[in-house]
Amino acid sequence: MELFDLYTVDRQKTGRTMVRGEPTPEGFFRLVVHVCIFDAEGRMLIQQRQPFKRGWSNLWDVTVGGCAVSGDTSQSAAERELREELGLSVDFSSAYPTFSLNWGHGFDDYYVLTREVDLDSLKLQYEEVQAVRWATLDEILGMIDDGRFIPYEKSLIELLFFRRNHKSAHTRSDPTNC
Repeated sequence: MELFDLYTVDRQKTGRTMVRGEPTPEGFFRLVVHVCIFDAEGRMLIQQRQPFKRGWSNLWDVTVGGCAVSGDTSQSAAERELREELGLSVDFSSAYPTFSLNWGHGFDDYYVLTREVDLDSLKLQYEEVQAVRWATLDEILGMIDDGRFIPYEKSLIELLFFRRNHKSAHTRSDPTNC
């Protein structure tokens, strides 16, 4: 039985938990993390979910993603998801999400990294992942169109590709800004 911490609307832990698979109680929120790894060529490492996996079975997805379990921080959840699903060890202790999105019952933290990863060295978690590969933006958008990729908003995928090279929301810095 997996437990998730419940949060207030302003991301404060409430001390309450919920069981995976149950609906999020009204007025409470949970935390989900996504890690998107890009290579030097600008391709994203994507994974294909197992056909027996509940939710988006057999579809391709971003590098890794999953719910933070009770006791996780956003950073420790990102580390755990990468380690569990792909066998990759990355230190997130001083990392922070590239951006966060709010949805009806929670918060999605997105981490965008650039790493050279040898696909043959990955240890895919059988319960979650059946395959991995590198994909360009155009390939992923095409996969969304033909139903092979989780139906994310295309603008979200475009933002992930944009953010791999842009760490700010501005085109230049303002030296007078505090």
